[in-house]
Amino acid sequence: MAMSRFADLDGRWVAVEVPATSANLGAGYDCLAVALEIVDRVEVECLARPGSGVEIAVEGEGAGELPADRSNAFVVALERGLAEVRGARADALGWRIQMRNRIPLARGLGSSAAATVGGLLAGAALAGAKLPVARALELAAELEGHPDNAAAALLGGFTVAGPPGGPAALRFDVPRDLRAVLFIPDLRLATAAMRAALPERVPLVDAVANLQRVALGVASLARGSADGLRELTVDRLHEPYRAAAYPQLPQLVGAAREAGALGACLSGAGSTIIAFADTLATLTRIEGAFRAAAADLDLAGRVELVAPRDAGARVEDAFEA
Repeated sequence: MAMSRFADLDGRWVAVEVPATSANLGAGYDCLAVALEIVDRVEVECLARPGSGVEIAVEGEGAGELPADRSNAFVVALERGLAEVRGARADALGWRIQMRNRIPLARGLGSSAAATVGGLLAGAALAGAKLPVARALELAAELEGHPDNAAAALLGGFTVAGPPGGPAALRFDVPRDLRAVLFIPDLRLATAAMRAALPERVPLVDAVANLQRVALGVASLARGSADGLRELTVDRLHEPYRAAAYPQLPQLVGAAREAGALGACLSGAGSTIIAFADTLATLTRIEGAFRAAAADLDLAGRVELVAPRDAGARVEDAFEA
């Protein structure tokens, strides 16, 4: 009975592209994020035949380590998205999935949010539907735990996500000429471990300072100016505490700021550091500063220059394979 409900989907194919995201942006802990021009692409074929299983091939980031069964985050979200449209569990179906991943794992660039958002949208698209943004965000938060990265992955640009009672999001375009320099260490940091480093209570003066920086930073960005990043990326709620688990953090952020960055901060829960600039000369100085600081810290990694991305996740129309 369960398989017959999905028989019409046998052989249908869909592809989805989802961008990397950088959350928090310093003071905007758990509410701000920006999409980046680093994209994962996943192609899915539905196999609604008895005995079909799950086949997953991964190229790029996560090859040889991502689970190749139904526990894969993309598959979990794929089946949830399909069930949202069809009203029935899709765990009897088989899948043939090809992943081409560019988003590094466990580096604070939203790899799990990308998998979740991509799976949800692909599942709905296979059934010929498009999830409303509010519902997609709600489901992503339900599966992944936090709506900040998911909002930027869905909508692109800079996003503000919240409140806790029912996820919602607003977006605005990235200021013209703004670019980002990433230092992506080989070091991986688990989000759960980095959250565990945070205190349950913080001083009132620190909370107020962050509120002021978020208000000014968002207002500046919404008006098309990147100047607000100077204050926005200075945090007092999470980065000082996470530095205990990631002692290289202050020196890396400081190096980017000294090189003239408009702002620099930990990307998500790390380990990536993101710095912003709007001139080629400054971007070049930041690249050099990151390399020098990493060498001084004996921290292996790579530097990437990327553009923020105004476009969110994109789904190609499903059709017969």
